Amino acid sequence: MEGGARERLLGDEEEVEEGLGRRLWKENKKLWVVAGPSIFTRFSTFGVTVISQAFVGHIGSSELAAYAVVSTVLMRFANGILLGMASALETLCGQSYGAKQYHMLGIYLQRSWIVLCSCAFLLTPVFIFTTPLLKLIGQEESIAEMAGTVAHWFIPVFFSFVWGFTLQMYLQAQSKNVIITYLAVATLTLHIFLAWFMVTKLNLGLAGVMGSMILAMWIPVLGQLAFVFFGGCPETWTGFSFSAFLDLWAIVKLSLSSGVMLCLELWYNTILVLLTGYMKNAEVAIDALSICLNINGWEMMISVGFLSAAGVRVANELGAGSAKAAKFAIVNVVITSFVIGFVLFLFFLIFRGRLAYIFTDDAEVAGAVADLSPLLAFSILLNSVQPVISGVAIGAGWQGMVAFVNIGCYYLIGLPLGVVLGYAFDMHVKGIWIGMLIGTCIQTIVLIYITWRTDWDQQVLIAKDRLSKWYMDKSRKSNDARGSA
Repeated sequence: MEGGARERLLGDEEEVEEGLGRRLWKENKKLWVVAGPSIFTRFSTFGVTVISQAFVGHIGSSELAAYAVVSTVLMRFANGILLGMASALETLCGQSYGAKQYHMLGIYLQRSWIVLCSCAFLLTPVFIFTTPLLKLIGQEESIAEMAGTVAHWFIPVFFSFVWGFTLQMYLQAQSKNVIITYLAVATLTLHIFLAWFMVTKLNLGLAGVMGSMILAMWIPVLGQLAFVFFGGCPETWTGFSFSAFLDLWAIVKLSLSSGVMLCLELWYNTILVLLTGYMKNAEVAIDALSICLNINGWEMMISVGFLSAAGVRVANELGAGSAKAAKFAIVNVVITSFVIGFVLFLFFLIFRGRLAYIFTDDAEVAGAVADLSPLLAFSILLNSVQPVISGVAIGAGWQGMVAFVNIGCYYLIGLPLGVVLGYAFDMHVKGIWIGMLIGTCIQTIVLIYITWRTDWDQQVLIAKDRLSKWYMDKSRKSNDARGSA
């Protein structure tokens, strides 16, 4: 214990002696080892969805509107739950790796698989009964019918995320997510070719696009599993263990608080699409909004990459017992993401609606996109900070607290304000979006304040207590593994 305290003290003295430039260089090396592959991987994965939408958009307007509803509403709903619950793994793996409890990462991964698989089976009926559910909430009948067909194709895509989310978080906690990048690039290239071939040459239409998408989502999962099982992570994966079934309720509770936190964020934009569906000329409005949200989604992949990096850096440093390094990592990642977001903000202000023709041939839809472009640009700027602060919360294990912040800012302020501006003041989609942007801005300010006022030395003690509570002796784990073999 004394030796560890002395090492931390010497480490702090070395930080003081180092210049700012040297500290920035070292921190950015650690940051980009995680952020670079994470951003590139998310670009590729998100690219599969966007490329699918581009092909669907050239099949027909009804198909595009249905795809937009399913991918933006249904998949955000389901993925919000899965991604949120998987973020508990990000907290535990990151802090355990920082504390050098390497063998615990494999146990946490298996526990997360059990929890998320159970959750996925419970959510499957939502995809099966999409058409009656959409009709029940008042969606246009033609859109609801087509959306039901699209939703059935999305079921295997949805189940791929159970494994994809957990494996990504497990690997990036140890800075071994480069393998995910290679697999994602390969499958994105394959998807472009297969979607083009099936739609253009074989005339398979929607079935061709969705069949190609299913392959593109499952190939990286199988590749990551092979990497983990066959020696890619020798310190953290030593085989399946009965220990994965122990303390599941503790994992479920953290997963639920994580799920609520991220669901409230991801569903926020989903509500924007749902409210748009009740307006006049809903098909054009939904098409235009879905294009804007997809463009925004490209930029969000950068921010979500930094979210992952922020979570890993904060969790690793808290697990290692260094409050000072955790604070420095937070400042560095927020500034880096904001600078990139500001450049993209200017870019989208300049190009406005011209980017819409990538997704559609309809001039009316492209004009509607041009009208929404200033709001899109401001969303991009705001989203360069907000997800990164959420990543800090995940790294520190604040998911429960942030969930309450999200309820207040998003659903008690932003959403009601958006409804008033959109309907009472007849501002339509722009009014809804403005109100919801205000909610996001308030949420970001609140989280920045909380982060600034946090006692990070106390957070180190909290992380240590969490890890010691769920720690399992390595010899016991090895015996369990042999028993399960």
